[in-house]
Amino acid sequence: MSSFNNLKLYSTEDLIVTSLKSEVDSRAAYLKIKDSVKNAILKDKMDFLAKEEDKHRSFFEGLYKKKYPNKVIEMPNKTPVPLPEIKIKDEKIQISEVLQQAMNAEMAAHDFYLGVSNRFKDEKGIFNMLNYIADMEMGHYKLLEIEKDNLLRFESYEDSWPMMHVGP
Repeated sequence: MSSFNNLKLYSTEDLIVTSLKSEVDSRAAYLKIKDSVKNAILKDKMDFLAKEEDKHRSFFEGLYKKKYPNKVIEMPNKTPVPLPEIKIKDEKIQISEVLQQAMNAEMAAHDFYLGVSNRFKDEKGIFNMLNYIADMEMGHYKLLEIEKDNLLRFESYEDSWPMMHVGP
């Protein structure tokens, strides 16, 4: 959590907007990964992560509306607080590289949300939810780590396996 010791420099509004932007960007990245891979299992995992980020976005939208009922959320192009991003520059980038970026982003989100939760120590419901979301981000990190390890372990991971695309 050492990289987020300076959160006192930011307003609560900036912290919430950063959280919101991070979730929106992560969702878009996971959907882009999903659309760029052939493996059905990896597609499902990316879809799952995109839906998780959607749920987190909803929480942060609600938190913003609760804290700033007379304001409209303005999504910035860049987050007020610098966080690692998932950058897919071109189709030639290795999926394992993209997953490593996603792992870095999830770990940073975990640390960031723990730091942000300290701003809400007097509001137990928000404090607990931020800690819960931080825990979920750590779970996302572990899921991505497993998928990255599989990519590196199996040269043919991206190949379609017979019956792998068949439903139950």
